[in-house]
Amino acid sequence: MFKVNDNYLKLPGSYLFSTIGKKVRAYQEANPDKEIIRLGIGDVTQPLAPAIIDRLHEAVSEMGVQETFKGYAPDLGYEFLRSAIVKNDYNARGVDIAIDEVFVSDGAKCDSGNIQEIFSLDNKIAVCDPVYPVYVDSNVMAGRTGTYDATTGLWSDVIYMPCKEENGFAPELPEETPDIIYLCFPNNPTGATITKDQLQKWVDYANEKHAVIIYDAAYEAYISEPDVPHTIYECDGAKTCAIELRSFSKNAGFTGTRLGFTVIPKELKSADGVALNPLWARRHGTKYNGAPYIVQAAGEAVYSEAGKKQTGEQIAYYMKNAKYIFDGLKSAGYSVSGGVNAPYIWLKTPDGMSSWEFFDYLLEKANVVGTPGSGFGPSGEGYFRLTAFGTYENTVKAIDRLKAL
Repeated sequence: MFKVNDNYLKLPGSYLFSTIGKKVRAYQEANPDKEIIRLGIGDVTQPLAPAIIDRLHEAVSEMGVQETFKGYAPDLGYEFLRSAIVKNDYNARGVDIAIDEVFVSDGAKCDSGNIQEIFSLDNKIAVCDPVYPVYVDSNVMAGRTGTYDATTGLWSDVIYMPCKEENGFAPELPEETPDIIYLCFPNNPTGATITKDQLQKWVDYANEKHAVIIYDAAYEAYISEPDVPHTIYECDGAKTCAIELRSFSKNAGFTGTRLGFTVIPKELKSADGVALNPLWARRHGTKYNGAPYIVQAAGEAVYSEAGKKQTGEQIAYYMKNAKYIFDGLKSAGYSVSGGVNAPYIWLKTPDGMSSWEFFDYLLEKANVVGTPGSGFGPSGEGYFRLTAFGTYENTVKAIDRLKAL
């Protein structure tokens, strides 16, 4: 008689964005004449840049010719892409990362969920609160989080690091010592950042406690301020304590094309001397057959001169949206943050509304969709996230509707 993994039964409700999708579909079916503007899910709206499309077409044509046809991709990814990643994302910032420390995948979401597989179940995780739900949910599925308290919204075996307005929505070093620390900067959902000196403190702490930092840098391309690090490896000692996750989804619009990578330095070892790089290589080779050749070829084009220019223009487009959202909400009397180094605006719900009450209010009164802060954790209650990834026209229309309320 088969049995299920009952850790899945511990998960409260469905995935946050699945719940949002269901509520929006129900409202649309009941109100087919309403124009709904979606500023909830962080999905891009601008098409792939011309340089990327050109290379994608070339790669598709290559797949139709015997001499240039490609089958399975190499375990770690094609060397041409990994070389471009190392040169542009690391060497250009004075960071020495080797090609065989880069593992190409189909996105940071998968990697952030899968990376916990190489760690023992008795590791204790620490997460920011609010936090990207995948970090916690994937550990729930593995059986690492203990029991769930529906009253508080907390898991018994998770160390929560509250990110509140008074500390700039940045976490403080936890009092209880964790084994695995999840950090995301620029942050999803709050849009907050920390300086290089602040990140160095986390690196020093992790090395002192022999903990590992899983550092999600999916939004690094949106950084505009000079003292905000683009990679954790800008900090001294990070290669002995940190794994970095990266994505092509937000910097180059690959949400529908799927491409990302994880960096695990060879110096990163457990307390008993086991290197993590070969463990992830083994997991990668066993469970993953690689991102498609045509997608990896398109990924290389992101680093071409034309690709850099064109994706930079798209990032500027989204950050123009972010400024419009930030300024518009501010002028309407909302308490807002984010939107400077990240495409997310984090706002306090008005009149004591709960996050979901405000979600329903905006959907019904303004036909605008955002993301309830409570979906990201208990400290997100009373807050709301809006994304700058819509079109400029829809962004303007949505914020004008909010201001009219």
